[in-house]
Amino acid sequence: QVQLVESGGGLVQPGGSLMLSCAASGNIFRIYTMGWYRQAPGNQRELVATITSARSTSARSTNYADSVKSRFTISRDDAKNTVYLQMNSLKPEDTAVYYCNAPGTAISWGQGTLVTVSS
Repeated sequence: QVQLVESGGGLVQPGGSLMLSCAASGNIFRIYTMGWYRQAPGNQRELVATITSARSTSARSTNYADSVKSRFTISRDDAKNTVYLQMNSLKPEDTAVYYCNAPGTAISWGQGTLVTVSS
């Protein structure tokens, strides 16, 4: 059973950057498309970025929600069973708990990591 542990959140000023990490247990991580989600207070969880699985980095494809496109970058290191989310030019509306998971699977959610963007 795959378990997910997110980290890297914190308090950052508008315009700042953070790098989130998601470590997955289990050796089947590399077969999954992985995604980063976020949930702001009072809102539903939304998918903000995905990255497909592929042996070569160049063969992977990424997709982003319009709200984060050109500011966030998703990447993965299958040797480390880890997926990352580099977040630049952060805005107050990016404040949320961020989670990773594999879309379309029944993998249990981790505890998430809180990102707060505020001056």
